[in-house]
Amino acid sequence: MITIGLTGGSGAGKGAVGKILAEFRIPCIDTDAVYRDVTHAGSPCIMELKDYFGDTVITKDGQLNRAALADIVFKPGASDKLAALNRITHKYVLRECGKLLAMYSESGHEMAVVDAPQLYESGFNSHCEYVISVIAAKEIRIDRIMKRDNISYEQAEKRINSQRSDDFFTSHADFVIYNNGSLDSLREQVAEIISTISDPEGKDRELYGYSRSGFNPYFM
Repeated sequence: MITIGLTGGSGAGKGAVGKILAEFRIPCIDTDAVYRDVTHAGSPCIMELKDYFGDTVITKDGQLNRAALADIVFKPGASDKLAALNRITHKYVLRECGKLLAMYSESGHEMAVVDAPQLYESGFNSHCEYVISVIAAKEIRIDRIMKRDNISYEQAEKRINSQRSDDFFTSHADFVIYNNGSLDSLREQVAEIISTISDPEGKDRELYGYSRSGFNPYFM
């Protein structure tokens, strides 16, 4: 089974790409969802986070207080705190991703995608045959983050500024998707990439609905 890493900054639109992959019957593991699963109340992961960051990152009912944790790790000059968060959580998330990938492989899937904002920080990119980066304009990303997480412009911008640059994502990817436009454009870019991975020699490039003559200028 081919394992594909899907990455990019917050607000770039990886979730939308994941939904399109589902249309093509390609399973996409959302590491944010896995993260929520491994940080349930009383879990080993959440207990490690409490030991390191203190009681303020845990709610009264034992759940992870993600807003409080974000305030700690995304502060200017708090790179050591962000590194500690990654060090603690990555091992739990990667373990669960490995189990899911094994399940998809055993069930006969030809490829599966891991949607991982921390793909490189976790080292999981070394387990991927291909990496797809999703890029979007900064103001579009800020608007998406504000609406999604109900936070201020300043908070959204701080989150973006704490992450890898677009140049990093484009230079470390096998394919790049630009998510500034319509859903049709996004779907066409995804289809072209998946068709190329499935059929690198171009013998049956209409597998996902787009012929070679329909090459997308956004495809890299």
